[in-house]
Amino acid sequence: MKSITSLRAIAMLGAGMVLAPQSALAQDADAEDSDAYSGNVIVVTAQGRSQSLADVPVAISAISADMLEKSGVTDIRELTQVAPSLLVSSTGNEANGSARIRGIGTVGDNPGLESSVTVFVDGVYRSRSGNAMSELGPIDRIEILRGPQGTLSGRNSTAGMINIYTAPPEFEFSGYGAASYGNFDSIRLEGGVNAPLSDTVAARIDGVFFERDGFHKDLTNNTDVNNRDRYLVRTQVLFEPTSDFSLRLVGDYSRKTEACCAATFVQPDFAPLARISPGFDSFARPTTGDALTSTSNPIIPVLLALGQDPRGLTQDTFNRDIFPTAGRSYEGKTEDFGVSGEINWDLGG
Repeated sequence: MKSITSLRAIAMLGAGMVLAPQSALAQDADAEDSDAYSGNVIVVTAQGRSQSLADVPVAISAISADMLEKSGVTDIRELTQVAPSLLVSSTGNEANGSARIRGIGTVGDNPGLESSVTVFVDGVYRSRSGNAMSELGPIDRIEILRGPQGTLSGRNSTAGMINIYTAPPEFEFSGYGAASYGNFDSIRLEGGVNAPLSDTVAARIDGVFFERDGFHKDLTNNTDVNNRDRYLVRTQVLFEPTSDFSLRLVGDYSRKTEACCAATFVQPDFAPLARISPGFDSFARPTTGDALTSTSNPIIPVLLALGQDPRGLTQDTFNRDIFPTAGRSYEGKTEDFGVSGEINWDLGG
């Protein structure tokens, strides 16, 4: 009886060994067919040529136009929503912003400092990250490369690189428009038209307007700060006489005129070296709440170096009043414009 049972077990094991490879082969074939017909291949140009994302030996995040639209990304600062390793910040002025990847990058946003993260827009290098912090307009894709990229993009890419590719002209007529309104009278308008001019020439024009009132009150200069006032115009012409040759010309102009980057300093009750004195206040602070007057607190020289008046310290987390030193202004104006050309020629071989 035992011998019969053993023979049955061996027979079942042999049948399983025969059937298992057939099942695996069938699954592999189905997977290949699925990949072949799904068309879900992400093409990037991180190394200067078109490659599948899976074939690029670089840590890279490829963000499509559809992903940008669904996440509501409209400028480079908002890329942190879809690229967690990226940080774009500005503490003094939007024009002096800096980018960091994996926590590595240029410390400070002084306009004299070059960023450790290079930014390219349609293949054109932007020497200052702040120049790319305006509205992006219609985007084809964005590639964020993590780690040193000096071999292909130059010396200012020790932390990484950001490649922004705008939507090119197409040989089909199309147009779009969008408008939004939010708090602080935020208004954003965007629109564009794409049209074929002939069988070999196509053109498009896009524009963006964004305006918002400030939400911090500068009591020294009696004005609102942290507002938005920017617009972008981009025109493009594509000449494609054959499938092997194309010439693309891009002209863009963007402008930002806004008062940026004010912040309210909150003084917590438990701060060390803090001395709260509601009666003895040499600055005659005109806001509610007790003021910090202890010069032994290390935040006081920091505030003075930043042009802040210690009267701006508050214990009210909902207070939006600031007291910059007289003569200091948050106003900033940035203009960025240029013309670029791109030639693609397949020489065969």
